Amino acid sequence: MNQSLSSLAAARRNHKTKHNQLPWGIVVLAAIIGIAFFLFANVPQAAIMWAFGIIIGFTLQRSRFCFTASMRDPVLTGSTSLTKAVLLAIGVASIGFAYIQHSAAVSGLPIPGNISPVGPNTAIGAAMFGIGMVIAGGCASGTLMRVGEGFLIQIITLIFFIIGSLWGAHDFGWWTDNIIPKTKIFLPTLIGWIPALVIQFGFLIGLYVLANKYGKRSDKI
Repeated sequence: MNQSLSSLAAARRNHKTKHNQLPWGIVVLAAIIGIAFFLFANVPQAAIMWAFGIIIGFTLQRSRFCFTASMRDPVLTGSTSLTKAVLLAIGVASIGFAYIQHSAAVSGLPIPGNISPVGPNTAIGAAMFGIGMVIAGGCASGTLMRVGEGFLIQIITLIFFIIGSLWGAHDFGWWTDNIIPKTKIFLPTLIGWIPALVIQFGFLIGLYVLANKYGKRSDKI
């Protein structure tokens, strides 16, 4: 009985020591709005980018959306909820990109977007980035989100992320000359827009069905 009372008293003391973060939240919100007005008055495009960055960052933080977890959780925990969320996000993005690129192609304009060649560089980069993400505990968006939350260990990840990006940019010319193929594969120009979209969404739907079945099977186990 005495132990229970002491535990309750300790919990109350800990509760009292918690600081009210509402004033800090008001200050941060005021700073966000102030920066938005300053950018809009000087560089309107920067203000739009600022607004989208805040919205995306808030969404990532509240939803705990992470590309690393979407690939890691099915192996470690059996959960596929984030995997399915990523597949849905890719599907929605594919619709938008297809509309933009098709409109440019119909108008005779250069097709926007980074159409990169597929080759050994893709496999090497995917392996290196995948291993790094699991060890670091987050991808680029997850690292930035956790740094904002105050996870100091993620600052180390962010520093080496920047170093690796600069290193890659410095040596990109060598990769272009020796590893990256010169031929770019863009399915709409090879087989047409409709077949390309059917393949794209068929592949995404297939992965979603597999992820859903795998998640349900893990829940039963």
